[in-house]
Amino acid sequence: MKDSSTTTKTAPIWLKATLPTAEIERFTVGRDRELDMYLAESDVLGSMAHITMLESIGLLTSDELKVLLAELRRILADIRAGRFEIEEGIEDVHSEVELLLTRRLGDIGKKIHSGRSRNDQVLVDLKLWTRRQLRDIVERVKTLFDELQVQSERYKDVLMPGYTHLQVAMPSSFGLWFGAYAESLADDMLFLQAAYRMVNRNPLGSAAGYGSSFPIDRQMTTDLLGFDTMNYNVVYAQMGRGKMERNVAFSLATVAGTIAKLAFDACLFNSQNFAFVKLPAECTTGSSIMPHKKNPDVFELTRAKCNKLQSLPQQVMLIMNNLPSGYFRDLQIIKEVFLPAFGELKDCLEMTAYIIHRMQVNEHILDDPRYDLMFSVEEVNRLAADGMPFRDAYRKVGLDIEAGQFQPRKEVHHTHAGSIGNPCTAEINALMDRVLEGFPFAKVEEAERRLAG
Repeated sequence: MKDSSTTTKTAPIWLKATLPTAEIERFTVGRDRELDMYLAESDVLGSMAHITMLESIGLLTSDELKVLLAELRRILADIRAGRFEIEEGIEDVHSEVELLLTRRLGDIGKKIHSGRSRNDQVLVDLKLWTRRQLRDIVERVKTLFDELQVQSERYKDVLMPGYTHLQVAMPSSFGLWFGAYAESLADDMLFLQAAYRMVNRNPLGSAAGYGSSFPIDRQMTTDLLGFDTMNYNVVYAQMGRGKMERNVAFSLATVAGTIAKLAFDACLFNSQNFAFVKLPAECTTGSSIMPHKKNPDVFELTRAKCNKLQSLPQQVMLIMNNLPSGYFRDLQIIKEVFLPAFGELKDCLEMTAYIIHRMQVNEHILDDPRYDLMFSVEEVNRLAADGMPFRDAYRKVGLDIEAGQFQPRKEVHHTHAGSIGNPCTAEINALMDRVLEGFPFAKVEEAERRLAG
């Protein structure tokens, strides 16, 4: 171990007189330099709104605002072009941005922090970044939804076995199978919308959680950043750290649950013993010793990744659940599990949509006599419709099956909403459209565009 007197090369922005040792800095900074790169663009946008507000209340002159905004826009361009980095010895993205401004503009750069704390700065960064990520997730969910709906309509009349207890049960259809996952995503979208609404509230101005003696205009920054409202109570704004990530994590986990189940079905139905669907050869992988193998690795990895994502809410809860009100450094650790989760779910959604588009359906699976008995309920219902009491019809068909005399009639005539041949594709599309209308994406995009110039 190094001598405990070893100090860092660059003093943190919060420093007064005593430097922390290198060991303390390493432990407390953790992965912030790496993870804060996710937040760099959001940090600059938040600073633009904040200094615009500072000028309106007289804490910056109009000339100071002009040069600060110009420099922040140059930093933003560097971030978007991949030229931005958090330098060695700099604690986090907030410090790096302020350091760049101070190097280029002198003391003017030191003025941008008036009326805020790193606590509300990271809060607003996380919210701006998360709402962008949620929009990306929503777009990818909609893409997968559309692919499922196309397949649902295409195969609405193609029968397949339905199962209970993994036993052959009753006739289903490929249209119903694809459409079931589409409707599940429509419900999942409600969770995403709720999460987005909770994210889209402005914490800026809560400072360290107790407000500021500066006459800051929180409504102005709320409007500039395109938030629906502010987090009004400054203590609650800080209490929302962790809660926001947990609620968003639940929405991600809900989507992941749908995709994991779909992936399991796809692996099962693609196996030779089922042979319900076939994945294109280019969407499978091989074996090092078995030349015939075409493995559904994409769906297996998707299943594993989505099962891991379903643990995300619990991970967040276990970090923040027993904390009292106020800020604690424990919350820093949430970023380590939260920020990378969006990329994983995006990948899973994209790959699932890619393969669903190319998936081939076995339209003749019911030629196999092993599925004959799944038409037994159809026969019971036919007898009952002809006047035989249902229990008598049930007993008759059951005895015929035991005697080996059951002869299936494979014509299925379902007419009610959501049944074979009528998967309600249009109604499910309308359901999804109504949910999508509840996202204020256009307002947010316009606010960020104006702010960034």
